[in-house]
Amino acid sequence: MGDFYQNGIITTLHNLTRRPVDDLEQELVSFSRVRPMSLVLPSLYSELQGPALKNIVHELAKVPYLAEIVIGLDRANEQEYRHALEYFSELPQHVKVLWNDGPRLRAIDLKLREQGLAPTEMGKGRNVWYCFGYVLASGKSKSVALHDCDILTYSRDLLARLIYPVANPAFNYMFCKGYYARVADGSINGRVSRLLVTPLIRALKKVCGPSDFLDYLDSFRYPLAGEFSLRTDVINDLRIPSDWGLEVGVLSEMKRNYATNRLCQVDIADTYDHKHQDLSAEDASQGLSKMSTDISKALFRKLATNGEVLSNEKFRTIKATYYRIALDFIETYQSDAVINGLSFDRHKEEKSVELFAQNVMRAGSYFLDNPMDTPFIPSWSRVASALPDLMQEMYDAVEADNREFAP
Repeated sequence: MGDFYQNGIITTLHNLTRRPVDDLEQELVSFSRVRPMSLVLPSLYSELQGPALKNIVHELAKVPYLAEIVIGLDRANEQEYRHALEYFSELPQHVKVLWNDGPRLRAIDLKLREQGLAPTEMGKGRNVWYCFGYVLASGKSKSVALHDCDILTYSRDLLARLIYPVANPAFNYMFCKGYYARVADGSINGRVSRLLVTPLIRALKKVCGPSDFLDYLDSFRYPLAGEFSLRTDVINDLRIPSDWGLEVGVLSEMKRNYATNRLCQVDIADTYDHKHQDLSAEDASQGLSKMSTDISKALFRKLATNGEVLSNEKFRTIKATYYRIALDFIETYQSDAVINGLSFDRHKEEKSVELFAQNVMRAGSYFLDNPMDTPFIPSWSRVASALPDLMQEMYDAVEADNREFAP
C-alpha cells in the first residue's frame, strides 16, 4: 500500500486507492481532445521473440486514448522488419515502426553524421532520440510516454498512471518519472539503483558538500526506471545520453531546463519485473558492469558542469565513502527482506558493491582522461537549425518504409 509522504524536492503522486484503470482511461480520453498523446517503445528485434512484448501489445490494444504509437526497432534486417510490422499490426492505434537499420533511416543518420550531429553509439539512447525526432516531425501529440518492451508484469494501468500527470490540462507538470517496488520471485531486485545510485549520491553529498542537484536526484524513488512521460515541447531542447547514463542524463536535463515544481514522479505498478542484466564482473563492457560505469560517468560529468573540481584524490575518497555507505545499505535491505519474508543473498549483494566500487574508480579515471568527451546527442532544436528539412525527410522515410513493407 502506498503512502502519502512527500520526500525530497519534487512532487510524488502515490497509488492510494487502486483507482480502476477504466476510470483513468475515461479521463484520459477527455484529456486527449486538448492534449493528444503518443507512446514511444524502443525495442530490439530480439524482444519480439521474448516473453514480455506479446502481452504488452495485447494490453496496448485496449488503450483508447493514444493518438500514436512509435516503435523504434533496432538490430533488424528486412525480413525481421517485415515481421515486426505484422507483429504490431494487432494494435488499432496509428502505429509507425522506425526501421533504424534500414537504408532510408541510415541515409538520414549519414546526413546527420556529416554535420557531426548523429548519435555516436548504438543503443537505447540513440533509438529513443530518433523516436522523439519522429514524434516532433509527426506533430500528432502534445504529451508523450515512454516505457521498455521487456516488462514481464505489464498491464495497461501502468501507462495510464504514467502519462496522466503530463496529459491532464489542469496539471502543470512538464515531466513525470515512473517508480515501483522492484520485488519479484521472492527477492528484492534493482541492484544498480539500490547498491550504486543511492549510495553514490549520498557519498557525493558527503565528499562534495551540499548540492541542489544531488538533493534533486535523491528525491526520486527509482531514478533508473525506464518509464517516463513528458510534454512534447520538452523534446526540442532535450539532450539525450547515448549510453547507459540515459535515465540519469534525462533527469539532469529536466533539472537544467525546468523548475522542480514542474517535475514529478508517480507510482505506476505494485509489482514490476523485467529482463535482468548479468553482473558481468569479468567484462566491463557488458551488463551491470558497463551500466554502473556509464551511470557513474554521467553523475561526475554533471557535477563538473556545476563547478565541482574533480581529481584522482577526490575520486579515491568518493570510492571509499561510497563503499562504506553501500555496505550499510546492504544491512538495511537485509532487514527489509527478512521482515517481508523475502530471500536475500548477502554474498551476491556484497560482490555487486565491490564491482560497483571498482567501476566508480574506472569512471573517474575515464572522466579525467577524456576532458573533451561529449556524451550527449545534440538536441533536436540544434538539428533543426543546422538541417531545417531533416525532420520532414525522416518523417517521409518512416512513412515510405511502413508503406513499402506493410504486410
